[in-house]
Amino acid sequence: MGLFDKILGGSNTTTLSKPEAFAGVMLAAIAADGHISEEEAAGFNAVISRMRIFQAQSGAEHKTMIDKLFGILKRNDAGHLLTKSAEALPSELREAAFAVVADLIFADGSVEDEEKALLESMQKKLEVPDELALQVVRVMEIKNRN
Repeated sequence: MGLFDKILGGSNTTTLSKPEAFAGVMLAAIAADGHISEEEAAGFNAVISRMRIFQAQSGAEHKTMIDKLFGILKRNDAGHLLTKSAEALPSELREAAFAVVADLIFADGSVEDEEKALLESMQKKLEVPDELALQVVRVMEIKNRN
C-alpha cells in the first residue's frame, strides 16, 4: 500500500457491494480485449436494466457504481477487476455471473484470445464446474451465431 492510499483510497482497499461485484465481473469481461464494442456495451446496459440485483439503484447510485468500476479498471486492468469482483461476489450469484458474461463476450460475434483467457480465468475464480461452464459456453455460442 502506498503512502497516500489510506487517505485517497488505494485499489487494494476498495470493497465492492453485491451489485458492484456482479457488474464488475461483466465489465472485466467486456473490457478484456482492450476495447468495449457497441454490442458489448448495449448488452451490459441491458443486463443492468433488467436484473433484480440492480433494480434498487437510483440513477445516481448507478453512475457512482459505473464510475467506481471504471476507476478500478483504469488504475489496473480487467484481470484485477475480475479478481476483486469475484472475491466480493456471493457464491449464489457466481454461476449467473458466468452465464451473463459468456453471453456478453459472444455478443459482438467474435471471441478474442484475451476474452477466451478471461472466460477461463473467470470460470476458475467463480468456481463454476467444468461441465456447467461448457454447457453455458455452447449455448451462448449457438445463441449469438451470426
